[in-house]
Amino acid sequence: MASLKLGISPINWVNEDVLELGDHYTFEELMKDFESLGFAATENCRKFPKDAKALKAALAERGIQLTSQWKGVLFSDPSRRAEELAAYRSHVEFLHEMGSKVVVTCELGGSIIGDPRRDPAERTVLPLTDEEWSHMVEGLHQAGAICREYGMKLVYHYHMGTNVERGEEIDRLMRTTDPELVSLLYDTGHAYYGGSDPLELLERHGSRVGYVHLKDVRQEVLERVERDGIPFQTAVIEGVFTVPGDGAIDFVPIFAKLRELGYDDWMIIEAEQDPAVANPYEYAKKSLAYIEQAAGAGSQ
Repeated sequence: MASLKLGISPINWVNEDVLELGDHYTFEELMKDFESLGFAATENCRKFPKDAKALKAALAERGIQLTSQWKGVLFSDPSRRAEELAAYRSHVEFLHEMGSKVVVTCELGGSIIGDPRRDPAERTVLPLTDEEWSHMVEGLHQAGAICREYGMKLVYHYHMGTNVERGEEIDRLMRTTDPELVSLLYDTGHAYYGGSDPLELLERHGSRVGYVHLKDVRQEVLERVERDGIPFQTAVIEGVFTVPGDGAIDFVPIFAKLRELGYDDWMIIEAEQDPAVANPYEYAKKSLAYIEQAAGAGSQ
């Protein structure tokens, strides 16, 4: 375990998309749990101090590094490009001050998880046209160049409810973007939910991986979600995601492949689920035990 750089996401406690999940938790409660579990890294959260200096000091007190923060973008709409890039630069500057090395980035055009031009009640992703896709790629390249100014990487987060969620869409993104400007956030849970074999995806695009999210999927919930056409946000509430070791994904070959690729940076444990149903502290503890076994088996 000492060789693995494992962090924990606050989203296990406080959800960022479904705000009623875990809203009662405080920053101090999160920090207490992270310290007790022995984690030295996390991502930003709506419960954290907003001022960079205050947050950096509060985390440093506990020996915790902020690895990144999600940034949704609307690069597929060129009429918004200037304001989107200005907001992106501010986000990069904040993360740079925090000592982060990667910027988690996701295109929201046509999505059901944050496209400001769409009714929040929409439940179907609106596909990007080829022209909109080209605009998205151009914007990602410009954002990636901003990251490089600060010695950081743009890591693209393929995500359910967006235009990059399926294997063929991830493949297209990797094919149409510059590896020098756009890296990949390898998320095991979103890969599986999106119909990809996480190991096969890693084998195809391992050279582009700049950051890792470790999450699992409950097969029985996923089957019900697909059968009944349950939207992403509702699927989260119903427990489609869980921590590594509690779902359908075999992480042994995944850890072996990451080791083979020479990946030695942060891996963040995630489980977007209702903390009232699945105690986040206990699930994180259980996942650590599983990861120790799976990573050890993968090294043999």
